[in-house]
Formats: sequence, structure tokens, C-alpha cells
Amino acid sequence: MTGIKRHHDGAKKENEVKASPFMPMFEQFRDELDQHHDRRERIIKASRDITAASKKIIFSLQRVRTLKAEIPEKIAKETRDRAEAMQKQFVAIVPDLEGINAWRYQRQISGGIQEYMEAISFEHYLRTQTLITLEEASKLLPDTIDLTGDDYVLGIFDLVGELMRFAITTIATTGALPGSTSEPGGRDVLIDLRSLRTSFQALDTTSCGGTGLGKDVEKKMEVMKTCVEKVETAVYGLIIRGRERPKGWVPDLADDRGAPVESY
Repeated sequence: MTGIKRHHDGAKKENEVKASPFMPMFEQFRDELDQHHDRRERIIKASRDITAASKKIIFSLQRVRTLKAEIPEKIAKETRDRAEAMQKQFVAIVPDLEGINAWRYQRQISGGIQEYMEAISFEHYLRTQTLITLEEASKLLPDTIDLTGDDYVLGIFDLVGELMRFAITTIATTGALPGSTSEPGGRDVLIDLRSLRTSFQALDTTSCGGTGLGKDVEKKMEVMKTCVEKVETAVYGLIIRGRERPKGWVPDLADDRGAPVESY
């Protein structure tokens, strides 16, 4: 049992609670940390939602079977609706990414921006058979959302995988490689993939250090090479084995196979 504190005259001392002069300062620190964690969680959630919507846009676009043509209206409507939802997600976190916070939370929003970059570059390629530029892609984001060079390049790395799926699926369903080489200056998707591979292999990332590009480029480079090689193998098979097949040959599809995927 603790003793009772008394004054020099024997009277009992009242319990006195003296406020520390440092308390207001630490309360301010607490509030700033709470705001930081809340802001960070909002950005992470928005990035996940943007990533999910971007993947759904890509899934829809993989049903397209032609190049240098407008996206079919049914697919275009699906992509527009999801693109509008993503724009709302970006706008909602604009206040959280102003000023120095744009760099403070770059790691949290980077994944969503890369996936968004992959989706819009894939749609742009299907319509124009050209690669969207950094300036064109930046204009599709709100003014205060920065599209860094790292996120742009990493998004284009991922685009190669989608072009590989597009090419393989089109070959399997139509028996032809997307694109045309019959016209002067014409290109097919394999020529474009090889051009991207050459450009990526010439990319110098030795000065990137611990940035997102510096950390991820080695892994993405190997995946990119594998994707291009898969398309090359499919085209070799199409050319060589196609000559061995009789004219008018079609695959023998079993009756118990599921319905074909709707494509345009």
C-alpha cells in the first residue's frame, strides 16, 4: 500500500496532474500518423479496384479478332463502363496524391497504374496497331496523377503477354496471324512483338537502382522473351504443318466440347 503524500505542515497533498509541455506536440504527431495510415489505405484500396477493373477490360478485349478496326460495340460498351469507373477511382484519390504525397505513395498506386497502362495500351494497339506514347497515356489520367516512365515501361512489358494471348487465340480460331504483310509497309503482330523485344533488350536500366523498373525489369524481360518465342513457335507450326494439310482441312472438334467463346 502506497503512503499518503503530505505537505510540511502535515496536510494531505491533493493529486496534481501537470500537463507535459510536450503533449501537444506528440498529439500532433499522432494525428499526422493517423492521417497518413488512412490516406495510405485509401490509395491501396483504389489501386486494387483499378487493377481489377483493368483486368476485366483486358478480358473483354481478348475477344476481339481483328487489328486496325474499331472495337465491336458490345465490347466497347463494356470497356467504356469500366474505364469510367476507374476514372472515378482516380479522381477520388487525387487529394491524397497532391504535392509531395505523389511520391510518398508512389509505391502504393504504382501497381494500379501499371495495370491501367496495360489495358489502355492493348485497346490502343487493337484499334491502331501502334504503341501508345507516354504523352498520350498521361492525358488519359487526371492532371494530378503522374504516369512515371517506370510505370509506363513496365505496363508495356505486360502488354507483350496480352499480345501473345491475342495472337495465339486468333491463330487457333481463324488459322491466320493477326495483321497483314501483303500491303506495302504492312505488319503482323509477330513483327510488332519482335520490334518490342529488340527495343526492350536495348534498354539500359543500370542506373535505375532500387526503383520499380530496376527491381522488376530482369524478371519481366525473361517473361517477355518467352511470350515472343511462343508466338514464333505457333507461326512456325502454322506455316510448316499448314503445308502438310490437305486443302479445306478443318480441325476435328469433338461433340462434347463446350461452346466456343464469343469473339468478334
